[in-house]
Amino acid sequence: MLSFVPRELFLTKGVGKHREKLSSFELALRSAGIAACNLVRVSSIFPPGCRILSRAEGIKQLSPGQVTFVVMSEAATREPHRLIAATIGLAIPSDRSLYGYLSEHHSFGEKEETAGDYAEELAAEMLATTLGLEFDPDKSWDEKKEVYRLSRQIVRTQNVTQTAVGDKNAIWTTVVAAAVLLGRPD
Repeated sequence: MLSFVPRELFLTKGVGKHREKLSSFELALRSAGIAACNLVRVSSIFPPGCRILSRAEGIKQLSPGQVTFVVMSEAATREPHRLIAATIGLAIPSDRSLYGYLSEHHSFGEKEETAGDYAEELAAEMLATTLGLEFDPDKSWDEKKEVYRLSRQIVRTQNVTQTAVGDKNAIWTTVVAAAVLLGRPD
């Protein structure tokens, strides 16, 4: 049986606008640098020992037509002036032999920082529950980050977020954010 555990990952984002929804999505994927791949959506585990590459380094490893695994978020609107967001959150444990979490979030009316913080918080909470960390879900994200930092079990959180405002001429506007998983089958 074929086994595939990604060894590297990169984060990317993009926005596209077109009168056709599908074309708007395609343009967002082009903007993100991943349109030439056959994308397969997967759930949200950050593999143990996985390295995070820059977008430029990651895109260099892609080939047209390649089957590529992604954790992806997307949002689209035809409503003029409507704010949309797509974001991926990431939480990595300090023990690199353990897995971390990626989270997808898409929304309407949220600014980039708000959407990004929410996705980061989702990923961190999923990781915290697997590590057995106690936290108060009603506390602010800043307070939870302090708990995680002090525990020394969650070493890093981050996000990649794309926002856009719906086109004034009511054409489709699409945003995508993705974690692209790279590696070769064992």
